[in-house]
Parts: sequence; structure tokens; C-alpha cells
Amino acid sequence: MTPPVIRTILHVDMDAFYASVEQQRHPELRGQPVIVGAPGARGVVAAASYEARVFGIHSAMSSAQAQRRCPHAVFVPGDHDHYAEISRHLMAIFQSFTPLVEPISLDEAFLDVSGSLRLHGDGPTIGAAIRAAVFAQEGLTCSVGVAPSKFIAKLASEAAKPTIGRRGPEPGLGVKVVEQSAVLSFLLPLPVQALWGVGPKTLEKLQRMGVVTVADLATLDRRAATTAVGVAAGTHLLRLATGHDEREVVPVGRAKSVGHEETFARDHYELASLQRELVRLGDAVAARLRHAGMAGRTVTLKVRFHDFSTITRAVTLPSAVDTGPDVVRAAGGLLAQIDPAPGVRLLGVHVSHLLDDRARQLTLDDVEAPSWDDATGAIDAIRARYGAAAIGPASLVDASGIRVKRRGDQQWGPTDQPGT
Repeated sequence: MTPPVIRTILHVDMDAFYASVEQQRHPELRGQPVIVGAPGARGVVAAASYEARVFGIHSAMSSAQAQRRCPHAVFVPGDHDHYAEISRHLMAIFQSFTPLVEPISLDEAFLDVSGSLRLHGDGPTIGAAIRAAVFAQEGLTCSVGVAPSKFIAKLASEAAKPTIGRRGPEPGLGVKVVEQSAVLSFLLPLPVQALWGVGPKTLEKLQRMGVVTVADLATLDRRAATTAVGVAAGTHLLRLATGHDEREVVPVGRAKSVGHEETFARDHYELASLQRELVRLGDAVAARLRHAGMAGRTVTLKVRFHDFSTITRAVTLPSAVDTGPDVVRAAGGLLAQIDPAPGVRLLGVHVSHLLDDRARQLTLDDVEAPSWDDATGAIDAIRARYGAAAIGPASLVDASGIRVKRRGDQQWGPTDQPGT
């Protein structure tokens, strides 16, 4: 019988990516507690430098709490476009070592380097080379996990990261290697919440059974595990707890949806004001669809109220759309059915069921009706030459110009500025 092939998987994770990028391009921020996010009452911490983490600040924490913990922290609003550009540079570095790169987010990716060992050396050597290339080209640091599976590589990269010691940030290993023979000795002592799929509710159920570590779960009776958390989840967790993860590294495919959301600094109570925000969001979504050469049939509206209750409504259109008026018209029909009286704190527009724009099938209505294609093409050309704020819907014009919705804009909450 042929023995199973042992793969060499890397998980590369940037260290405090957003904050580190800001410190790199603004040298005066180096060594300072930097928080990327919105400082408003509804703001959220997107990333914190290691200097800020000394104060217990972490991503997803409210900005208000972060400010209480570190009043002298420097808040940076964030620049999604710049982070995305740096991410493209990083992915190009990864792809110079192997074509099998699976991005997980802007700042992390899995790499299968099994077929690159003869050319670039073993896993640890490739990991070190990637760290050196990232630092040389971008001035940033990353942590690398090397293991025979994606799951263990992810855990290994966490073990390689910088830490917070008594005197502040301390360098990590940089590269953590877990050989096949050492998988269980590395995995079993970890807390059970280290397993993918163990959220707060599952953790509570497992702890009631006395399961605290991965080792506790690995030795648990299969029937007891599946009874506690369900057959699918129990089977999945038991496999991970014994080091089994056969998932392959899959290079990124085409996006399944395109959307924008925005949290408002002040709640909206009138459909008229929400309609203006809808135009802003829908126009931006349509622009991104055209930029990607795609169109979509399903338009989804997301509304979050003052009490955080959230609803979504969707409509599937006869043909795919990629223009602002079409997206706004579909979403506006959904918005008209919603009562904003409780106060709307977040609005979102998403388009899914995507297809290549060139493959769109026109209906007779499309042929006979005036087309937005020519006008939209002219708008895109003007924006490409003069910037996104050069032209847009008239309803988005205020004293400061055209209120353009950019990708990543207010991604982590609004600031408390008037008019937002």
C-alpha cells in the first residue's frame, strides 16, 4: 500500500498588519500605541500595534473601551485601498515561491510548497525566505507556520508571533515548524477553543463535559461528542483533535458577491435620508461590479436598527445589472417596505449571483429602453482620469463636494463628525 503523501503547508500571517503599515509609512508613529479604527462612540478597533496591545487593546474591541485603556493611543482612520495594494504586493511575493496560494484575508494566506522544495529548499527555509522578502520589499514583518496541514500550519503561525511581555512587545519565533511526527505533541496540550469551529456556545457544551484541552476532546467517546454538539460538528472536531485535516490549498476563485455597508454616527429615522445613503452605496457597488467585469441578478438590502436587531431583504431580477440606477432601484423597492421609525444604525447593499458582464443576456426591455451603458462608460472614464469624486449622482452633492463611498470607508465604524 502506498503511504500517504505528506504535504508541506505554510500559513503566512502579517504581524499587526494595518497598524504596522501605518507605522511603516508614518515613521513618527513607530514605537507608539497605534489603533486603526474609528474613535467615535460607535467605532471599533480594526487593528492595534503591539505597543497598544500592552494595554490589553485588541481587534473588535470598542473604540471607547480602547480609549479608556490607553488615553494617549493614536487613532488612524485606516486606508483600505492602500492596505489592498500592499496585500497585492505580498501575494505576489508568495506566488514567487508557489502558484498554490490561498488568500484568507488581506494579511494572511495558505501556501502549498510541496512542489517547490527542490527549487527553494525545505519548508522552514522557504518560510524564512518569505519573511526576508516581505521585510526587504515592504518593511513589514510576518509570522510563518510550517506543517503538514492547513489547520496545524495556522496554529503554528500563531505560535510564531510576537508576544507581550512584562517589558512590552517581544519578538516571536518568526517561523514555527511542526513536523508530522510532532503534530499530536504540539496539538493536544492546546485549549480546546484552538480548534476551528469551537465558538462560545460549543465551548460551553464541551466544558460541561469536562473538556478543557484538545487532548480531553481527542479521548472523548465519539457518541458523547456527537450527542453534545451534533453529528457533523462532533465528527469535524474529533478529526481536528486527532490532527486530521485533508483540505487542500485552493487558489482564490471569483467573488460570490459585491457589497458595501455603512454604520452611521447618528441613527436615521426617515426613508428620505436613507434613500440618499442607498444611492451612495448602490452607486459604489455598481462601480465595483463594472471594474471587475461582472454583473449580478440578486440585490440584497441589509438594515440594522438601533437595538442591533438586523434584517435582510433580497430580490432576484430577470437579468443581471451593473449600473447604479438599476442597483438603487432594486434596493430602493426593498427599502420602501421597511419602517425606519426605530432608528437605523447600519445600511448595506449587496449584489450576488454574479456572472461575467459579457455573458449577460439582454431582454427585449433592455433593447427597447434607453440604455445607461453609454452614460456609465463615460462616468467610469471620468472617474478613472480625475478620481472617484469627480462625478456622481446629484443627490450625493453637499458643501464638501460629492460624498463618495469608497471600499473600506468607515469599515470599522463612523467618527462622531457632524453630517456623517
